[in-house]
Amino acid sequence: MRILLLATLAIGTVSAAAPARSQTNDPSYPVCLHVYGKATYYECRYTSLAQCAGSASGRAAQCVLNPYVANALESPRWRQRRYRGAY
Repeated sequence: MRILLLATLAIGTVSAAAPARSQTNDPSYPVCLHVYGKATYYECRYTSLAQCAGSASGRAAQCVLNPYVANALESPRWRQRRYRGAY
């Protein structure tokens, strides 16, 4: 009886969990909506600045390039070559 109760409790806990958020580093969405307020967060699901601007209108938010994709696209070799001549 105890095992049945624990199994039921485990199934209920798993099914009540919130869905996982989508990845913010998807290069298919190069524009993010940076929302300000009690919780500051990024919504990275826009393909253009104009599309994002429509969602940002009237909100405490601004459209920015996806910071996760911008940093991922820069190759480490390029950074090394850029600074090699300075020394």
